[in-house]
Amino acid sequence: MLIGGVSLLGWALVWLIGGTLRYRIEGWSNFQELKDQKRPIIYSFWHNQIFTATHFWRFREIVVITSEHFDGEYIARIIERFGYYAARGSSRRGGLKALLQLKKSIERGRDVAFTVDGPSGPVYRVKPGPIWLSRKTGAPIVPFHVQPEKFWSLNSWDNFRIPKPFSSVLVKIGRPLSVRKEDKETATILCQQEMDRLRERCEPC
Repeated sequence: MLIGGVSLLGWALVWLIGGTLRYRIEGWSNFQELKDQKRPIIYSFWHNQIFTATHFWRFREIVVITSEHFDGEYIARIIERFGYYAARGSSRRGGLKALLQLKKSIERGRDVAFTVDGPSGPVYRVKPGPIWLSRKTGAPIVPFHVQPEKFWSLNSWDNFRIPKPFSSVLVKIGRPLSVRKEDKETATILCQQEMDRLRERCEPC
């Protein structure tokens, strides 16, 4: 009962605030070229951007890995209302099961997504899940960053961000990264560098 009520409130909050946001997109061609080729994508973004990313990429049937912890249940129920599918698991619990679900989803032509520093950090450090998945499937990783002009920051490990109504939001989509021919360590470094580059170009000095 509590989970249902809180998740409904979360959905309403994302929907109401999200509907007021003004998006400015850079790098859309990095996404569109892959869609034109009908290639599935592995989206990569930071945990504190879940709120805005959920609204921006809504109703595309993206499969998202979410934690099997209690907070993961809230997130799963909220995103499912926005047309996402949830694969439950994390780096510490149920991770292999979730990765195999994502692998099957890619093989069926669906896009998937990771909060690459979740579920508990450290913040802004890429974990190996998307690297493994890209190597196994050949699907490219597409990092992106969403930067609201104004936002509230929660007192959490990642300083979770809730954009303020009517804010402008910069969405910067990075260069696709295919890691099939790269070793794990090199691919992780390349993904980290691209994620850092996007964040540095989006966030105010």
